[in-house]
Amino acid sequence: MKRKVLDLVWGALVPPLVAVVGAMLVTSVVIALSGGSAGDFLSTMVSLPNERVRLTIINQSAMLSIAAFAAAIGFRMGLFNIGVEGQYIVGSCAGAFFAGSGVIPGPLNIVATLIVAAAAGAAYASIAGLLKVFRGVSEVISAIMLNYIAVTTAGYLVTKYGKESGYTYTTEKLPPDSQPLGFKIFPDAPGDVWALSSLAIIIGLGYWFALSRTRFGFELRVTGESATAAAASGVNVRRMTLVAMALSGAVAGLVWMPAYFGSVHTFGPPENFQAGLGFLGLAVALLGRNRTLGIFFGAILFAYLSGQSNALQSAGIAKDVIDITQGIVVLAVVVAYEVIGRRRAKAEAERVSRQLAAESEAVAA
Repeated sequence: MKRKVLDLVWGALVPPLVAVVGAMLVTSVVIALSGGSAGDFLSTMVSLPNERVRLTIINQSAMLSIAAFAAAIGFRMGLFNIGVEGQYIVGSCAGAFFAGSGVIPGPLNIVATLIVAAAAGAAYASIAGLLKVFRGVSEVISAIMLNYIAVTTAGYLVTKYGKESGYTYTTEKLPPDSQPLGFKIFPDAPGDVWALSSLAIIIGLGYWFALSRTRFGFELRVTGESATAAAASGVNVRRMTLVAMALSGAVAGLVWMPAYFGSVHTFGPPENFQAGLGFLGLAVALLGRNRTLGIFFGAILFAYLSGQSNALQSAGIAKDVIDITQGIVVLAVVVAYEVIGRRRAKAEAERVSRQLAAESEAVAA
């Protein structure tokens, strides 16, 4: 039991903590070399955010978590679904058009819109899956191209079929009877925690249960570790690839739904839409090692860093410092996990070697 606890601490908790501390120190050095105040940076990053920023962190971490789970499904299958960004744009666009039309009234419109957004994301991700399975096209290449197509297509559809709003175009506004109530956690914050932020928890629990407690999850993990071994065990690798891509895209299609139903109520770039969440989700999934608790930790960390950007600007530090810190955190955690992994592998090899030596001596005696 004690050994398991130590393995958990060294394998799951120490690497991200080391990565965060290392990122802060490296970023401080960069700021100092550029003529800024490293002390102001560190004091700002460890200070308690005000209620408005805390509200933003919670809402932002929900969307980042959903994006990360979408990416993690692909990673566990051995697929690099870099198309999460495009799939989430397609899902958001389709969902906003459907919800704004008011075809289904009241709360049922929320459920129907979630289905439409997930279906649109799944269908778009399936394009990359089909190209990989039947034509051997790398999902990385096809997904990158599909990202650009998604941005252009969404912009065209909103301009063509949306309504004019100032100098831009948006979809029809979400009907008032389909706007769920939020959670008033911070009395002094100008807004609520979005009701659909709970989607992140639901998806996270579903992700954990599916991967650790179902046959589908077992086959997904086996295929991701070795497609040859999976095929030899009777797993249909092609089918698993298509299902994994579609499932990843379905989750990606839901990324913007908390914000859409929570406060925005329209879709229309760039003012009412936050681009880049799909790419940040990839980083969060890597930071969390594709594990549920790790993803939640990474999402909160990235949301916290983004939330403190305004405070950094007030201290005279460029907002781009946050991007530097996020990049260093991901790089540092990858290095930390690699170092810890090698250390554990070496320790395990030494333990097995000692055990074999002891058994040999016992047989000889």
